[in-house]
Amino acid sequence: MERAYPRLILGCGNFGGIGSAPAFFGQGETLEQALELMDAAWAAGITWFDTADAYGGGRSETYVGEWIRSRRPDGLRLTTKTFNPMAEGEDRGLAPARVRRQIETSLQRLGVERVDLYLAHAWDTDVPVAELAGVFEELVTAGKVGAYGVSNVDGPQLREALGAGSFAAVQNSYSLLDRGVEDEILPLCTEQGLWFQVHSPLMGGWLTGKYRRDSPAPEGSRMTLRSAPYEHFRNDRVYDAIEGLERRGDPTTLAFAWLLGDERVSVVVGPRRAEHLEPALVALANPLAPDERDTLSAEFRLVPES
Repeated sequence: MERAYPRLILGCGNFGGIGSAPAFFGQGETLEQALELMDAAWAAGITWFDTADAYGGGRSETYVGEWIRSRRPDGLRLTTKTFNPMAEGEDRGLAPARVRRQIETSLQRLGVERVDLYLAHAWDTDVPVAELAGVFEELVTAGKVGAYGVSNVDGPQLREALGAGSFAAVQNSYSLLDRGVEDEILPLCTEQGLWFQVHSPLMGGWLTGKYRRDSPAPEGSRMTLRSAPYEHFRNDRVYDAIEGLERRGDPTTLAFAWLLGDERVSVVVGPRRAEHLEPALVALANPLAPDERDTLSAEFRLVPES
């Protein structure tokens, strides 16, 4: 895999659903809205798109495929992933036979012969990682996958994976409100030359300042749709830290600038509207200097983690 990684990646997790949650398949962005978002990202110079087979129950890949067919972009790079079920009650996991099946259906929906990066969307305790590496290598040899990696892993899992195969990338949550990768994952990626990608850079909207201490969550926000992963942020220390961020400037831009101040990371941006790309683009042009980044890091260090 090339070493000149893009700093921003378009996240397509809300196309036709809200991530991989079957309860929300058919919701999220419509095809027309998704096409508009992809047009805006491409016009802004974002040329790597990130999706997954289970996003929207296959709708995300289908929408990306429609954009490719109708726009015929030159130079587009693609990531997709597998692990989660495609519908309520369907199978899940990383068994080799399932991985082979899922890459074929992903390629069909995307309308391409190859994806640049294929990620295991979660760790499968039922499948030895050597078996997973074996089937991923098979897909590389077949020309269906350019490189492969893992997502949502901890340090020991990543070390185990690296002992089993040529895993090239890691995609984990990382933000001012979720610092778990700093101790082991990020140093290991640097040491081993892995591409580290950030998902959930705004933690379901918490780092935009939209959630207020004494006010209900805005209708249609993550806290009204899928609040469980973020409930622990309903805490005075979190509200205090975010209010302090707002006093410094636009919190969304600062949250991205904090991430992009670390040259080791790329950020998956999942806008709901085209204008939501702007804070990430501003931050890319104006990342925080090391001393500014350290100051913000210290201010958020005491907030509760998941």
